[in-house]
Amino acid sequence: MRSATRYLRRDPADVAPWAETCGQIRPLIEEDDGATIEVHHVEIQDAKLHYHARTDEVYYIIAGRGTMVLDDEEIEVHEGVVVYVPRGVRHKAVGRLTVLTVCIPRGVLDDVHELE
Repeated sequence: MRSATRYLRRDPADVAPWAETCGQIRPLIEEDDGATIEVHHVEIQDAKLHYHARTDEVYYIIAGRGTMVLDDEEIEVHEGVVVYVPRGVRHKAVGRLTVLTVCIPRGVLDDVHELE
């Protein structure tokens, strides 16, 4: 007996970006896809300080160099660095960065609380 496997393949080049709190976002796995997480390809520029009340985020830096503000700390980030941002932590990335964000659980776009 063969079991069916559900999967999703999405190329960032096929997703039109739109502006949001961090810059230009391309949702790769969205809430509407029914997965337990969301994954976004984000080109960060002029990000605004914000937090999420119900969502944890993992940032994987694909390209670029800059810093991340995490509450009252600022850390350096560059290609290959992973940063875990628990819910409630005020954060923003500074610089020109391309990142992959993994948001747990899904629904992050309804859980953005801008502070700037």
